[in-house]
Amino acid sequence: MIIDETVGKEIIAKRVAKELKDGQLVNLGIGLPTLVANYIPKDINVTFQSENGMVGMGSLAQRGEENINITNAGGQYVNVLPQGSFFDTCMSFGLIRGGHVDVTVLGALEVDQSGNLANWIIPGKLVPGMGGAMDLVTGAKKVIVSMLHTSKGKPKIFKKCNLPLTAREKVNLIITELGVMEVTNKGLVLREINKDVTVDQIKSLTEADLIISDDLKIMDI
Repeated sequence: MIIDETVGKEIIAKRVAKELKDGQLVNLGIGLPTLVANYIPKDINVTFQSENGMVGMGSLAQRGEENINITNAGGQYVNVLPQGSFFDTCMSFGLIRGGHVDVTVLGALEVDQSGNLANWIIPGKLVPGMGGAMDLVTGAKKVIVSMLHTSKGKPKIFKKCNLPLTAREKVNLIITELGVMEVTNKGLVLREINKDVTVDQIKSLTEADLIISDDLKIMDI
């Protein structure tokens, strides 16, 4: 059971896009989450917010069509919709801290079965800090972690995070290329599974205790 990393990221982005609903204000974190904007159904009107000061962000810009003045928070060139607008950091974080963001989608180095998140420090590497992630996971109404299930074959979903936390008990949903897991007051529930893997394979790559849903479904991508 090996899923190509590029294919895996596409699976995750497509599945996350199906969680979004018409009229929502959604923040996409840097890296993999930015791909989600490419897969929004045409009948859904979602407004994307970028913490560097933009609402109405569109998809990633195609090579050769970039506007060098328009980037997302990760420095990638993006399109902006006709109704989009730009503003300063104070306004951007006013939206985030004021509870106006319906959903934030972000990556993780580690996440655990209690909904704890660690995504800002890489052991042995110099990092500038946790950035806006701490504000986003605290201020958003729903937190979706979108990440590859493992790192070099090692689990990223734990009983308890090992790295310093970004936030405690704030994650609602974990979406990987292998499945969809919901954080509940009973534990981490496996709701959906990739059609090409088995429950036992997912368990072998997950350090956390998984509760298998009685209504386990194939991932909707």
